Amino acid sequence: MDFDAIKTSTLAFVEAHQGWTPLIVGVLAFCESLAFLSLLVPATVLLLGIGALMGTVGIPFVPVMLAAALGAALGDWISYEFGHYYKEGAKQMWPLTRYPALVAKSEEFCRKWGAGGVAIGRFFGPARAVVPLIAGIFGVKRLPFQVANVLSALVWAFVMLAPGAGLLSYFKG
Repeated sequence: MDFDAIKTSTLAFVEAHQGWTPLIVGVLAFCESLAFLSLLVPATVLLLGIGALMGTVGIPFVPVMLAAALGAALGDWISYEFGHYYKEGAKQMWPLTRYPALVAKSEEFCRKWGAGGVAIGRFFGPARAVVPLIAGIFGVKRLPFQVANVLSALVWAFVMLAPGAGLLSYFKG
């Protein structure tokens, strides 16, 4: 898989079809947040690139940011429900069997932080998609999970897209 070709073609598509940007960003954020799919889709670099493209070609920020937040929250929610349903059996499935150290760190993280760990974990690479799964396995209550999930998804979407979109210069004055 040629990552540069994927990045180039995705950014070219977004530039040529700007109306599709919220959907594309929402799907990328979903893929980035879903426990198993996140290992296959190079979404972080694409989202940062789309943020930069938005600032260059004038794609409206708020709809794209909300789509990213929705996609991220849905991905985490599905990961949580998967863990909640399968419990300990989820840890015996691929790809978790290939990353026992990451699973152990995520378990300790959830034990220490609970639902707050979901919000914190969203900002740390590979843990982003594993922490909600582990939260489901550990039985973190749904309401605190969803509050942390949705609020952190909104912040994460802003952080991913705003620098490239030029919004940080707006806040500097």
